[in-house]
Amino acid sequence: MTSTSNPRDLRAELESLTTEAFRPELADIDQLSTLEIARLMNGEDATVPAAVAERLPEIAAAIDAVAERMARGGRLVYAGAGTAGRLGVLDASECPPTFNTDPSQVVGLIAGGPPAMVTSVEGAEDSAEFARADLDGLGLTPADTVVGISASGRTPYAIAAVEHARRVGALTIGLACNADSALAAAADHGIEIVVGPELLTGSTRLKAGTAQKLVLNMLSTITMIRLGKTYGNLMVDVRASNEKLRARSRRIVALATGASDEEIEQALAATDGEVKNAILTILANIDGPTAARLLAESGGHLRAALAGAG
Repeated sequence: MTSTSNPRDLRAELESLTTEAFRPELADIDQLSTLEIARLMNGEDATVPAAVAERLPEIAAAIDAVAERMARGGRLVYAGAGTAGRLGVLDASECPPTFNTDPSQVVGLIAGGPPAMVTSVEGAEDSAEFARADLDGLGLTPADTVVGISASGRTPYAIAAVEHARRVGALTIGLACNADSALAAAADHGIEIVVGPELLTGSTRLKAGTAQKLVLNMLSTITMIRLGKTYGNLMVDVRASNEKLRARSRRIVALATGASDEEIEQALAATDGEVKNAILTILANIDGPTAARLLAESGGHLRAALAGAG
């Protein structure tokens, strides 16, 4: 473990991190106009995608490994503290409405538990015990993937989560924003997005947080594409849980099939509102039960089901 209990040692460790570096050229930022500060922030934010682009091969390799595990029934688990933990919880919570995943398939763990989503929980990020207990509470298995998230790359909670997951035999990913981080070194797949010092010294909710959000978007979205949760760039596994999503469901069926409104309503009615099934009934000219069977046989991949129907 890379954490230290000596305040002087900890200060030295933080000062060595790129994400904690002080930028003297910004020491008078509070005396600038609001527009000038906004331009500075916008310029800083514009550098983040390029930093992510430098690590795309590592990101892609991690995604392929995640998708292979999830195709066998594994889960994707994010673990982090503070901003990093909140970003993991956010990405996990978006998967059920976007991809119709079970809430247990993509899970976000934050040091300190749910209260830490809205308030700081004293000492939670420093607790390796919390990480192990949180993962044990999930009944972690070798089929699962654990993604430790930490801007510094030294957060004990995230590192312990990855180390514990590796002992279980799970796939591990370490997402950090400093080079040569302990977190990346502890994981099967280390992803280090080095975005440089922040506009506000040490405020890693800024560029580092943006970088983490971009990478998590890729991890979940591309994994779901690989698992057949989309048809082209259409969210055919979307869960129609409100009126907006019901309207989106109808639009997705229309874009995929070019069918009339009447045909779309009939197809959705015949498939209990399942978008993927409705598309298959229209494109393959089959009934709802046949569509359900073909999709089950193809592991939920619409293109494969269409080929099977032909």
